[in-house]
Amino acid sequence: MEEILKSVDLVKKANIYFDGNVTSRSYTDNEGNVKSLGVMMPGEYTFGTKLAEHMEIISGRVEVLLAGLESNWEVYEAGDYFEVPANSSFEIKVDKITDYCCTYL
Repeated sequence: MEEILKSVDLVKKANIYFDGNVTSRSYTDNEGNVKSLGVMMPGEYTFGTKLAEHMEIISGRVEVLLAGLESNWEVYEAGDYFEVPANSSFEIKVDKITDYCCTYL
């Protein structure tokens, strides 16, 4: 069953990255947590972080390399998550269209 979000403050303007290949919408949940829901098209991308991030893969498949772990690409699929430290970066290879939720920690 799909999760339905109620009582959230949603930002209408989309976050658009990499020529539209990665998009998301930000919201604050009823507990005050700032999150974004997005979609990544197949490709390879590098993201930087200001805050720590908890990235949940809702559907799709990705390979992730966290900064400083140059030889450890990890695979994440639906139901998996990974965390990225604040003031860091990660590389991501998107194998197929991927739906995700990012929580800023």
